[in-house]
Amino acid sequence: MAMKLVASVFILAVASFCQALENGLMRTPPMGWLAWERFRCNVDCKNDPQNCISENLFMEMADYLVTNGWKDLGYVYVNIDDCWTAKKRDAKGRLVPDPERFPHGIKALADYVHSKGLKLGIYGDLGIYTCGGYPGTKLNQIELDASTFAEWGVDMLKLDGCYSSAWYQAKGYPRMTRALNATGRHIAYSCSWPAYRGGLPPQVNYTLLSNICNLWRNYVDIQDSWDSVLSIVDWFSNHQDVLQPQAGPGHWNDPDTLIIGNFGLSEEQSRSQMALWTILAAPLLLSTDLRTISQSSKEILQNKLMIKINQDPLGIQGRRILQEKSYIEVFQRPLSCSASALVFFSRRTDMPYHYTTSLAKLNYTQNAIYEVQDVYTGEMISGLKITDKFTVVINPSGVVMWYLYPIMYLDQPFSFLNQFYKSETKKFYPFPL
Repeated sequence: MAMKLVASVFILAVASFCQALENGLMRTPPMGWLAWERFRCNVDCKNDPQNCISENLFMEMADYLVTNGWKDLGYVYVNIDDCWTAKKRDAKGRLVPDPERFPHGIKALADYVHSKGLKLGIYGDLGIYTCGGYPGTKLNQIELDASTFAEWGVDMLKLDGCYSSAWYQAKGYPRMTRALNATGRHIAYSCSWPAYRGGLPPQVNYTLLSNICNLWRNYVDIQDSWDSVLSIVDWFSNHQDVLQPQAGPGHWNDPDTLIIGNFGLSEEQSRSQMALWTILAAPLLLSTDLRTISQSSKEILQNKLMIKINQDPLGIQGRRILQEKSYIEVFQRPLSCSASALVFFSRRTDMPYHYTTSLAKLNYTQNAIYEVQDVYTGEMISGLKITDKFTVVINPSGVVMWYLYPIMYLDQPFSFLNQFYKSETKKFYPFPL
């Protein structure tokens, strides 16, 4: 019986392969704001009106994305998560928002978000109930829910997987792709499917996923703690040979939200999460209170060079390339125009560590001269050759992150790579900073 069930799930997955997601969206990792980690399923608007899941919360966050510079940097999604619906569907079987917390409806909220130049995301669950106990999407309700979301003007759907089986998910996730395509509206599609099947082959068919979903949750939910961040980094690094090839324009691995600005991370740890998520080509979805976020957290999340690296059009996910002495790790991500990013990460918790190495030891093989910019400090290192030794000082639980690019090949001394010349600084850049 077990063998027959596995075979049936596989056949369903193969049969659905030709139903590719036809939306052309998320050519770079999505950026925006998502409610869950910070606000959870707080529906107590009577006693906590400022922080409950309501239209007021999402409108206010949309306002802050615009007025505090987030939108201009690319943070454009305002994403509703669980607990937004009424406890029952309406007489026609349609999902409806809670009438007290969303009195004007989702269409009005979408119109408001769109008026700000932003996009609205919504949450559903492929199953009997959502994880929070609200109405889920059964197989025979998929087309109805997709058309409802399209009528409301939704721009992104996150489809969770609580209260469903492997068979149910193999049927339902591809079916939602077909239903979203049929609406005629371009709705980005985030699948939680792999997170419910252990995140790895053979239970997870990533070839199929990359054809039916724009992004997918691979692993457990992030919590507001450094231990949670480390567990996600470890899981992604330990399985990078499987995961890294699956990411690319239009289809991304999702290690979950950024928790910077909440309560669980120090400033150094916040810098680390931002740098490591950027190396992983991860979605940059804030889950914090934008009304009260500190200036230091805001500066980390609004770092322009960091965002440029995250949004690099090649869309190659980075990898951990080195572990030394059990507490120093180096991550590298190839970027367009022959550039790359390096993250030097320390797991020490006692004191700064002086780490000495060279580009040659970090697998750089081209005989070139490199220009280096520290992503957080802005400091420049000019004329770095692959054999030159250098030392970086990494704070406890912290990172040093470099953006580097070759300015000259030494075996071709007059063949400059750069197309843009900054005469005022006499520096060459592979593209405008």
